[in-house]
Amino acid sequence: MHIPSSFITFALACAVAFPAAAQDATAPADAPYTLEDYRRLALDSNKQLMISREKIRKAEYQKKEAFAAYLPSFDLNAGYVYNQRNISIFDKDQLLPTKSFDLKTQSYEFDLVKNPVTGEPIKGPDGSYIPSTVALIPKDAMTFDIHNVFFGAVTLTQPVYMGGKIVAMNAITRAAEQAARDLHIAEAENVIYAVDAAYWQVVSLSAKQALATSYVDLLQSLHDDVHAMLEQGVATRADALSVDVKLNAAQVDLTKVENGLVLSRMALAQVCGLPVDTPLSLADEGKDVPMPATVPASEYNMEEVFANRPDLRALGQGVEAARQQARVEMASMLPTVAIIGSYEVSNPNMYDGFKKRFKGAFSVGAMVSIPLWHWKGDYSKYKAAQADANIRRLELEDARSLVTLQVRQAAFKTTEAAKTYITAQSNLAKADENLRTANLAFREGVATSDNVMEAQTAWLKAHSEKIDAMIDVRLCDTYLSKVLGTLYQ
Repeated sequence: MHIPSSFITFALACAVAFPAAAQDATAPADAPYTLEDYRRLALDSNKQLMISREKIRKAEYQKKEAFAAYLPSFDLNAGYVYNQRNISIFDKDQLLPTKSFDLKTQSYEFDLVKNPVTGEPIKGPDGSYIPSTVALIPKDAMTFDIHNVFFGAVTLTQPVYMGGKIVAMNAITRAAEQAARDLHIAEAENVIYAVDAAYWQVVSLSAKQALATSYVDLLQSLHDDVHAMLEQGVATRADALSVDVKLNAAQVDLTKVENGLVLSRMALAQVCGLPVDTPLSLADEGKDVPMPATVPASEYNMEEVFANRPDLRALGQGVEAARQQARVEMASMLPTVAIIGSYEVSNPNMYDGFKKRFKGAFSVGAMVSIPLWHWKGDYSKYKAAQADANIRRLELEDARSLVTLQVRQAAFKTTEAAKTYITAQSNLAKADENLRTANLAFREGVATSDNVMEAQTAWLKAHSEKIDAMIDVRLCDTYLSKVLGTLYQ
């Protein structure tokens, strides 16, 4: 008697890539952890989420930095200079002619040497008149010591009009901060989905391990019966060999499932930030998983979906930032006005003669800068920024259309998964009844071992499909929440 060969396939989740996990996370206690517990562990320890939190802090500080541009800035400058030479106004002693008041002319006249005979002023060899009296200004009196110069200044600058650049930069930093927060939420949703996938993979393989063990027990029982019948001469050697081959194959499949379960537990521990050798206990292992009570809607308000999706919100903030960047580039072509004030001190100082002591004075003014002609360089930067804003806007529109398709596909898959689960439950009941009937017929001698093994294979397939359908319903529900933007609230 020839027994037809059949294959048994168990879905194994091995070598799944997850983010680097923190090794100092708190390991689960002996009590089984629920899905929410594992989600919390992952959210607390995931390195990418830690990075996104730091990005939020960075964006907050950048926003404060941009706001500070509205306020006046104060600066203190100080310095010291050593000069090799002093400053001297004259190269030698100076002799300056003097004047006396002349009653006749009613004016001041130079005191000149006059001819005693004629009374006319006398000229010297160089052709100039010779003064009779002079004022001596020594060179040393006009030499100033500047070997050591100390100086300092406190300056104030208050922007008045910067072409709208400060306002635009504040808008950019606000958009960047909000985008960082939205991206953090999007990353959290990715982590939650990864945890769910790893969690339900463990639950699935745990159920399949129990199923494979039951299947091996069924084949072992059949193996014992057929070998007993072989000894009594009512079964052939071919019957016994067929059962032996089937039993060996089932034991190999059981080993594969057990190995896959170990690897899946490692993957779950890794994504939750635990050491991979941490013993994990799942609350949903060994029991029927309750199906989600929510039913996918036939239609969704896509504007609400767009508003809930953190990745789309981040893209929207990117569009706003690009639009404000164009305003920044426009500001480079506009006049700027600022008020400046300072208090400057120096030693030596020249306020009351030349004195080697500190003395200072205030100064206040306004500064206007008007760009004239830069060979269209600034204008080209402005147009490039406008093009970038258009690119961001088109990317957002494209992303929205993709999200619309994504939502419809996720809703369809969720509905189909529920239908598949109902069908799998129906097939499972029929497979259980078929196996019961085949075993009864075999004991009564009206069925062969082939019939029993076919019923057992059908029973195994029905149970396996029911487990797959059950897990698929949960994952589809999670994925639908993710695409709707409601997974992380």
